[in-house]
This record gives sequence, structure tokens and C-alpha cells, in this order.
Amino acid sequence: MAALADYQQEIDDFVQGYEKPYWSIWSQFARLVEEVGELGRALNHEHGDKIKKASEEPDDIEGEMGDILFDLMCMANTKGIDLDHAIAKVIHKAKTRDKDRFPKKAV
Repeated sequence: MAALADYQQEIDDFVQGYEKPYWSIWSQFARLVEEVGELGRALNHEHGDKIKKASEEPDDIEGEMGDILFDLMCMANTKGIDLDHAIAKVIHKAKTRDKDRFPKKAV
């Protein structure tokens, strides 16, 4: 199984072939928000009240999540952020600070 750092490196290697490998951070953020919106639309079609038009293509929730990860990794690369470290910090926080925040299943 690849670490997030492996994917970050693969993305960086790929985009370095472009004249401008990374967009400005604001353009990257706008792109991320667009992709989150597309995920929201797909989820609303599947689970919400917005009915999909018959003429629309099928939604790809997995693909939208992949797009979000790609864009987030581009932002992390631009900012020099190690996403393996970032997710480890969040998991630690969830397991410590927030461990009693939500009701647990009865055993």
C-alpha cells in the first residue's frame, strides 16, 4: 500500500513536465472547492432531494473523491506539507482530544 507521500511525489513528478507545474494557491483552492461541489452534487443525486435529469451522465462519486485528493495533494505539494504527517496528527487528535466527544456503541 502506498503512503500519501508516494502519491504526492508521483503527482509532483507528473506536473513538473508542465511549464507551470502548479497553479497559484488561490486557483488551486478554487479548483478544490469546485471538486467538492461536484461531489456534493453527486451525493445529492444519489441520496438527496435533487433528482437527476434523464439526460445527465451517471455520477462518479469515487472519481470525484479522487479529484479532491489530487487537488489537495497539489496544494500540499505547493505548501510543502507532508500529508502523511497531517493525517497522523488528525487521527491522534480524534483518538485523544475527541475520544469521548460522541456516543459509542454499547458493548
